[in-house]
Amino acid sequence: MKKYDRIRNLREDKDLTQQQLADYLFVTQRTYSRYENGEHAIPIEVLIEISNYHSVSVDYLLGLTDNPERNL
Repeated sequence: MKKYDRIRNLREDKDLTQQQLADYLFVTQRTYSRYENGEHAIPIEVLIEISNYHSVSVDYLLGLTDNPERNL
């Protein structure tokens, strides 16, 4: 698994474009694309926003666990 495959997979599962997520995160589509492709490290604030958007844990996004549930 590539570093950010889960972020891409979650987006694609919801039939969202990179542009739609970029707009939600207030970044350019190019920046979001670079996040997904692992060309840029994703800032923690952005990881949190992505996890909130998809209702999964940051650990799940990073591949540290296979459990998508957040421990609140």
